[in-house]
Amino acid sequence: MTEHGVAGRVVIITGSGQGIGRGMAHHLGKHGASIVVAEWKAHRAERTVAELETLGVPVLGAVCDISRRDQIDDMVARTVERFGRVDGLINNAQTFRPTATVAEVVEDDMDVFYGSGPKGTLAAMQAVYPHMRAAGWGRIVNFASAAGITGMPGYAAYNASKEAIRALTRTAAREWGRDGIVVNCICPGAASKRGKDRAARDVEAHEEFIRKHPIGRLGDPEDDIAPVALFLCSDASRYLTGQTLMVDGGGFLTL
Repeated sequence: MTEHGVAGRVVIITGSGQGIGRGMAHHLGKHGASIVVAEWKAHRAERTVAELETLGVPVLGAVCDISRRDQIDDMVARTVERFGRVDGLINNAQTFRPTATVAEVVEDDMDVFYGSGPKGTLAAMQAVYPHMRAAGWGRIVNFASAAGITGMPGYAAYNASKEAIRALTRTAAREWGRDGIVVNCICPGAASKRGKDRAARDVEAHEEFIRKHPIGRLGDPEDDIAPVALFLCSDASRYLTGQTLMVDGGGFLTL
């Protein structure tokens, strides 16, 4: 294993059938990691697995609904059975719901966001923890959002769930650091399918955002977001824990 890379490491990436998750799977795989494609839609998982196999990346596909603890436990068990261990966990997946203000948000919205967000993130963290603790080394990367930090209007349930994930990140960082496990969080700003769809619905707002953006564009999942995830999954991040990295080209400064 390289000291400051991911060669030889085993990394689970949830939601890696498309978007940012797929970009991270490609990037970490190209840099020598064995990848577990944890994705709730089988055709997406199969596509990413096929792409990684073509690149010669050791890969395991696992159809996994991250709101189901039994499926998460099974996915982690299959990972350990296939590769012998798990070194990294990237909690990228989360189910989305239509936007709603604080006055309009309903219980079902909260259930979906919390079930697939903080509860799914927690379940995955708990599932890998014994393996990382036994190894004395582990990297957990959770995904939040600048929308939660700034309280973006219209995203009440989403914002709350993402801030809950940041709270879990900080708490796990304090509790698991002595076990050799560091836990950090990324708030991404990338041209994901969801972001592109939102931009298409409100072209004027998107153009205004890009005009104010310090770098003037959204990030690329593989070239801009994934390298930071790689760093956080490597030994180079051994003295960084409990942090939220705004990987959005400074876009959060304009919100």
